[in-house]
Amino acid sequence: MPQVNAGEFKKGTKVVIDGEPYDMIETNFVKPGKGQALYKCRMRNLLKNTIIDRTYKSGDSLEGADVRKGDGQFLYKERNGLVFMDNESFDQYTISEEMMGDGAKWLQDGTLCSLTYWNDRVIEVTPPSHMNLKITYTEPAARGNTSGNITKQATLETGAVVLVPAFIDQGEVVRIDTRTGEYIERVRS
Repeated sequence: MPQVNAGEFKKGTKVVIDGEPYDMIETNFVKPGKGQALYKCRMRNLLKNTIIDRTYKSGDSLEGADVRKGDGQFLYKERNGLVFMDNESFDQYTISEEMMGDGAKWLQDGTLCSLTYWNDRVIEVTPPSHMNLKITYTEPAARGNTSGNITKQATLETGAVVLVPAFIDQGEVVRIDTRTGEYIERVRS
């Protein structure tokens, strides 16, 4: 892979450090009164999801990471992970639920996701930002509690539990923001 010079560091740059891919989430150029210019970088490990801070001099460089994004589809859940299929090559990949994080609780069979590859290996799966999901269980609304900002818990068809307004009933379809886990609106059919 080509080298990325410190002058080219910016948010979103993918680099390899100690044999692992990192995504630069913040870069700051610092020019002290005397001496060499510095680049203070905050990076997220794409395999372990940990964050590190490093400082580089203006002449330094790092190896660029061969990271690409593609579309994939969630097929099914099995005992040792979640199975996804690449929409272009039709290759199947098994991802652990720990690697998927909170995104796993929004997945239904057939859900289209964004897959991130490094060295032909899936390292990150991002579900769609909004999902329409059916409520399988929620307490009925108490009389008089159907207006205002009163919320209650609802279990969705994927097993996730979210807070919804008191007027939402069991069997209704709601739109959820998968990034925050918040209710957005009721979906009319």
